[in-house]
Amino acid sequence: MDIITPSTHDLGALEVRRTLPNKARTMVGPFIFVDQFGPAHFDLGTGMDVRPHPHINLATVTYLFEGAIDHRDSLGTLATIRPGACNLMTAGSGIVHSERTPAAERATGSGISGMQTWLALPDGKEEIDPAFEHVGKDNLPLIEDGGVSARIIMGSLWGATSPITQHAATIYADILMNAGSSIPVEAEADERAVLVALGDASLDGEKLDRYSLYVLKPGQAMTLRADSDARVMLLGGEAFATPRHVWWNFVSSSRDRINQAKHDWKDGKFSLVPGDSEEFIPIPEVPKTVSYP
Repeated sequence: MDIITPSTHDLGALEVRRTLPNKARTMVGPFIFVDQFGPAHFDLGTGMDVRPHPHINLATVTYLFEGAIDHRDSLGTLATIRPGACNLMTAGSGIVHSERTPAAERATGSGISGMQTWLALPDGKEEIDPAFEHVGKDNLPLIEDGGVSARIIMGSLWGATSPITQHAATIYADILMNAGSSIPVEAEADERAVLVALGDASLDGEKLDRYSLYVLKPGQAMTLRADSDARVMLLGGEAFATPRHVWWNFVSSSRDRINQAKHDWKDGKFSLVPGDSEEFIPIPEVPKTVSYP
């Protein structure tokens, strides 16, 4: 197994741990960006305020363990995501969005915890039309057996299939495990990785460090076991033949396309976000997310 230790970014009230992209590895299947944020608790009157910012040639996947986020985008979407549901925002040729704590949660103070991942769009689909898809938790398959409860966020696993759109073959699951329980990790996907988000777990007897991303050998059937009550994310899918570049919020197979997106954002050529058009995040001089050839 390859092990990717996260870099940690302190955003004040919120800590973010990032495992992809990494110098050792850029992608696992279509996943090119993997953040785990929280758990954290906002004081009364405060919350998450991610101002409008752009994306191209990727799809963002937001999944919460705790809390709520209002998503707005340049398509006119307003959707509130809560634990167990999934937001899939396809940037394609270009989209702008913001993510903020809803007013009700600000008024009472709220916790926040979850995953933010990006999927690179495959060859021939990088410039598709932007789109947004929200699927509630009741519409995502839940597999329950022997102290394990696994929600299939994307793709097909353990005989169940998520209804969420796949631009490239993708697997993504949220696995809640009681202490002592176990589950087989299916081996069909080209590339797979696991991340222990909460608690303690082991894979074929090898203890896994919490928050690190473990990239598994292709085709190898393995068994995940909870050493305490645990939450483990399984992710991966189709291997990409063409390299992808990352710079700030932009992903593409073409560096020229990324440079064009930089200029377009600086020049105000992206669409505004209805209901959240007064603020924006400027292009950074040195981005925290960078391309590793």
